[in-house]
Amino acid sequence: MFDKSPPTTDRRSLLKLALGAPALLTAGRVLADAAPHSPAPQVETRSLDELHRAAMAEGGKLVVYAGGDIPNASASIESAFKARFPGMDIRILTDLSKYHDARIDLQLARGRLECSVAHLQTLHDFDRWKADGQLLHYKPLDWGAILPEFKDADGAFIAIGVIAFSNIANSNLLPEAEAPRDAPDYLDPKLRGRLVMTYPHDDDAVLFQFERIVAAYGWEFMDKLMAQEIQWIRGTVPARLVVGEGRKAATFTASAPFVPAANSSLRFQLPRRDVFHSWGQAAAIFREAPQKEAARLYLSWLSSKEATVSRTGQWSVRRDVAAPGGYGPLSNYNTDPQSFRRFMQDRARIERLKTQFEEIIGPAAGPNPTGSNGVYLLQR
Repeated sequence: MFDKSPPTTDRRSLLKLALGAPALLTAGRVLADAAPHSPAPQVETRSLDELHRAAMAEGGKLVVYAGGDIPNASASIESAFKARFPGMDIRILTDLSKYHDARIDLQLARGRLECSVAHLQTLHDFDRWKADGQLLHYKPLDWGAILPEFKDADGAFIAIGVIAFSNIANSNLLPEAEAPRDAPDYLDPKLRGRLVMTYPHDDDAVLFQFERIVAAYGWEFMDKLMAQEIQWIRGTVPARLVVGEGRKAATFTASAPFVPAANSSLRFQLPRRDVFHSWGQAAAIFREAPQKEAARLYLSWLSSKEATVSRTGQWSVRRDVAAPGGYGPLSNYNTDPQSFRRFMQDRARIERLKTQFEEIIGPAAGPNPTGSNGVYLLQR
């Protein structure tokens, strides 16, 4: 079985080493510290069934933009929502978050917003949209169950789940005891030609992983990693699929459930010593949302215990939902879920890092893995 225990190395010292850039430590704020733009709303008091009736009276439709890197990545959420709320017509349109945020900005500038809700990896956008008055402040049902570090105090946005990137290996190709766990393990000559990685300059979450590794081990790590004949790929789920299909043995640029699916050879393992990457995926309703009641229903349902338990493959943002597979609370482990948000605030630093990694690896090759394009994704 994979290791569920926290790493033994002192957590604070490693975080200080890996996140040591002063600019990163001071940039940005935690979710609860964002300055209010308008009075905070009261917590939702209507039940899910009452919200359902209100959404049906509004028209029963909802369009959501979701960050992701394969087509129809949120099909299971769509299906569960429709099953729970009969008559609702929901479309969750997936694309890379860096494309969705630009798409939303263009739509807002044109005065015709297509989506009512967005949940994206680009955490800095939610602070900006809040400051610009673009978000509808809303505190969903069970607001008190959501950990304070994963919600904006004024209700402008919340996190709908924790995503952690770490080591994924194919147990048919690498016994779990031999699978790489810390960054230096990936330099083992036995792994040459057997690794797949997402381009760091194409995905900010992966960029943060590589920046942290370089902070800990120096740029020489990248020189040695390049000698491993890596398969570079666009998208983190595509990287996981390459490992799952047995085309490569391992990656650290993806996420996977703590408990593998039946007959799956994928195994997710935390590092033994290194810091690993985790963050809360942010979600918000837009002030100009075409379907406000449906959006409220959706966020209250996503935040509910019933929906969280059914879709939590890793940690939850709720204080009353335990992680699966015997894992303890996120705070027990060698990770800082707020550090990515601070990182995302410093766009000038991010652009410099992207250029540096592109110089080493080469430009990101291949089409957008979701196949989405254009300012509007639905014909209306």
